[in-house]
Amino acid sequence: MVLVTHGDQKYRNSEKLAEASDWPALSIEHRKFDAGRQETPVPICTELVMLLSGGGMVCRAGNGEVQKSLARPGMSYLVPVGTQESHLELSDRMECLHLYLPPALLDQSALADFDIDPARIEIAYAHGLADQVLFHLCSPLRDLLHRPRQPTDALFVEGIQVALAAHLLGHYTIDRWRAPEKAPSLDPRRLQRVLDYIEASLGGDVRLEDLAAQACLSPYHFSRLFREATGLSPHRYVTDRRVQAARHELARDRLSLVEIALEFGFGSQANFTRVFRKAASLTPGQYRELCCGQADVKSARSDTALRRDCA
Repeated sequence: MVLVTHGDQKYRNSEKLAEASDWPALSIEHRKFDAGRQETPVPICTELVMLLSGGGMVCRAGNGEVQKSLARPGMSYLVPVGTQESHLELSDRMECLHLYLPPALLDQSALADFDIDPARIEIAYAHGLADQVLFHLCSPLRDLLHRPRQPTDALFVEGIQVALAAHLLGHYTIDRWRAPEKAPSLDPRRLQRVLDYIEASLGGDVRLEDLAAQACLSPYHFSRLFREATGLSPHRYVTDRRVQAARHELARDRLSLVEIALEFGFGSQANFTRVFRKAASLTPGQYRELCCGQADVKSARSDTALRRDCA
């Protein structure tokens, strides 16, 4: 029996890169999103969303609770079955892995692993989960979607779904999970103002003092709080955003390398090549050839990862 899910109804404006839906207790989708609002149907199974690449503000509301968080790769979001979501909006492009679990699997795990009456448990509507155990447990499923099926896959998936159910019940029931504390000096509104300023200034000289001024903080306190909120220093975050913007422009094959270097604040083609090679393990020219289908790439892993960026 195939698990019935709600992904196509909820994420109509996304691109579904791959899926596996022929297991009765787990369905997996790999999706790419542009910025914007998503649909909010009532979920018919529990959904776990894991951010693989990209990032930005995730604003959502469900069961009367409003949640805002800065999503970055490795973070996860939970949407329990029956959640009354009224709003879901992404501020930027993101690539996510979606796992869908039937209520029966959680009920069985509640009885077998915790000796709890399933009627008394409820998974939390949780956001911004920087749970490395959860991420490393589930992220191998992405590779499963992009390779031929193997005879051992069913056993592999079964092991993950049982471990996942136990982990969710052990850490993310409503009586166990607590929302992450918000830094009082860098609330989501001011953080978003800083991120918007960075996006509008990628082609120019982005100074630490200017970013701190957007947050109404001293440069010292801003640097510390920005790293706590995003996991990156201001300089690293700006560099990553410039490289990501350059990747999209390289894939469009419109501007020369010099024009892209100047457009996104690298200053010169030489500096652009140095920074881009460090981030992507390819020169800008090699990356463009790969995206445009003009080059043979020896590493299958690099080819797969980079084509996802170019898609």
